[in-house]
Amino acid sequence: MDLRTVLVDDEQLAREELGYLLGQAGGVEVIAQAGNGLEALETISRVQPDLVFLDVQMPGLTGFEVARRMLDEGPASYIVFVTAFDQYAIEAFEVNAVDYLLKPVDPGRLDTALQRVRRRLSLERPANGDEGASAGGPRSTGINDIALEKIIELVAERQSRRERLAIKAGERFLLVQAEDVIYASMADDSITVVTRQHAGTSSYRTLDELQARLDPSVFWRVHRAHLVNINMIKEIVPWFSRNYILRMKDEKTTEIPVSRMQTRRLREYLKL
Repeated sequence: MDLRTVLVDDEQLAREELGYLLGQAGGVEVIAQAGNGLEALETISRVQPDLVFLDVQMPGLTGFEVARRMLDEGPASYIVFVTAFDQYAIEAFEVNAVDYLLKPVDPGRLDTALQRVRRRLSLERPANGDEGASAGGPRSTGINDIALEKIIELVAERQSRRERLAIKAGERFLLVQAEDVIYASMADDSITVVTRQHAGTSSYRTLDELQARLDPSVFWRVHRAHLVNINMIKEIVPWFSRNYILRMKDEKTTEIPVSRMQTRRLREYLKL
């Protein structure tokens, strides 16, 4: 039986991307979506899904506030948090989340999360249809051994992200520190990586692949063709239709556009 699933994220594109990955994984039916915490609670109460993929930072109620209300109000659906920030891992498992995925979501990690949900369903749901048992797994809070194991996995996942990148500059291959990267841009099927000292091409085929190897709290996909280090932004310039241009800290003070979808995230982060 397919996992009846609800997707909760205030960014429609993020919901669409996750929905696509779930479709590729198979065995999942997305029965509803929600764009904020209040809408999520109403939707979850109405459709009673097996599984909820829940963003952390949302307007109104945060993902954790939604999760706590779900636990308080009755048998809980299983929860997998999906976020660009890893500092919330401990709090996620305090509300008994099954897993915690970092954006951009890796298909392999998504498969692991789905396997964990299915394992809980098979072990924790009553086989005899006992209505008195919980339909959503155990209600205990606090960090147990399983939660600690998952936190350790998350830390290891972050530490496995490459601290150095290889770029080709002329006939040479250079190793540069990831933190020194100012921005990366895609043009003509080639990715250019720029640091203060060097500029070269990356062996990664897409910006998605490159971004997956970098710290998501530092490197933002501000445009479909541009990935920037937010610590290397020199100036933010208002642009047409309330959008922005980023002037970076490289020698040319390169100007990088911010897409309409990422403009809101930039405003929220910088309190613009």
